[in-house]
Amino acid sequence: MSRSDVKTLVLSALGGALEFYDFIIYVFFAAVIGKLFFPADMPVWLRQLQAYGIFAAGYLARPLGGIVMAHFGDRVGRKRMFMLSVFLMALPTLGIGLLPTYVSAGLWAPLALLLLRVLQGAAIGGEVPGAWVFVAEHVPANRTGLACGSLTAGLTSGILLGSLVATALTRHYAPEQVLAFAWRLPFLLGGVFGLVAVLLRRWLEETPVFEELRRRKALAQELPLKLVLRQYPVAVLRSILVTWLLTAAIVVVILMTPTLLQKLYGVTAAQALSANSVATLVLTLGCIGAGALADRFGPGAVLSCGCAMLLLCTYALYLGVAHDVTWLMPLYALAGLFVAIVGVIPLVMVRSFPPAVRFSGLSFSYNVAYAIFGGFTPPVVSLLSKANPLGAAHYVAAMCVIGIAMGLWGLRRVSHALHLVQPEYQP
Repeated sequence: MSRSDVKTLVLSALGGALEFYDFIIYVFFAAVIGKLFFPADMPVWLRQLQAYGIFAAGYLARPLGGIVMAHFGDRVGRKRMFMLSVFLMALPTLGIGLLPTYVSAGLWAPLALLLLRVLQGAAIGGEVPGAWVFVAEHVPANRTGLACGSLTAGLTSGILLGSLVATALTRHYAPEQVLAFAWRLPFLLGGVFGLVAVLLRRWLEETPVFEELRRRKALAQELPLKLVLRQYPVAVLRSILVTWLLTAAIVVVILMTPTLLQKLYGVTAAQALSANSVATLVLTLGCIGAGALADRFGPGAVLSCGCAMLLLCTYALYLGVAHDVTWLMPLYALAGLFVAIVGVIPLVMVRSFPPAVRFSGLSFSYNVAYAIFGGFTPPVVSLLSKANPLGAAHYVAAMCVIGIAMGLWGLRRVSHALHLVQPEYQP
């Protein structure tokens, strides 16, 4: 890659990390938010339910934000939407840190929190697919996997950053101080992070692919999403399925497993969180490697092999910890390494759609799938785990089987024409 490509990739990944931190930091302080933004006489379980409900509202807003931003990204340019998404994330994150609590504002406090969370969801809905498209269209075609994997590594590092900030604050401040003021600090910090990311993205240039489309007057003349649904239904289905696989890997193995291991096998919170931080770090580095391997051997082969190993390692993690908790750290790190198969998934989606409707096709498929599967995965996995200690592993394994099948057969049809409008596409 050229020096300009590397600069684009680094700035995009850094901005993605900061924006994903803004989106995810809420979950680390959900218990505190439940106490501060709802009546004190409300049952604890109901406060927590409503706090997590507001968190989930961000996921429900993702498809709308993603579809709107993708429409303009395909019509007026990738860079403008790339800057807008991070700006729309920074402002509500900063706003959450400045909100009055229920004691001061009454019912207006949770309503304002809900509104800001919806704005965050709309922003992240445009950010993730927009970032994948942006970096993929900047680098040479034989480095697209590395670019998508590196950008995905940046996004996952935002989760790690949120975990580290939350851990540092809870260790430095007493619980009373966290309730009094310290809970605001990560949101204020996130708002500043977001504004810095806006400044960083001013240095980026529009993608060569979009500039070529504009020069040739080959931009979509009608609603891009309408074209996607009419001409590329197979690509949409393929992208939805790989996104389902992505949600299983991230939501179950990375986000839910620490809590599940504590409930199922008596692992302490400190042990689970420490192992989770290591797994997330390995995942971040592994995404880069997975993307580079996809460039070398093709996304189908890497997806199949990675899913097979993720299936085995997830079972090894749950069975190994049940046998001896001292195996937690190495087995979780190994599982995290193969969760990095998610670094190949954006490459599959980017190559599934022609450039003129790529942003809309990828954004619609990814955000709708994430809203549906990201929403129902936690309750389904919780019920499976209640019935069987290996329920979470069974769920991941089922998705891995789908991933293996797609890698062996389905992905042979994925187009490799990244920088050219496909011949059969007529804007």
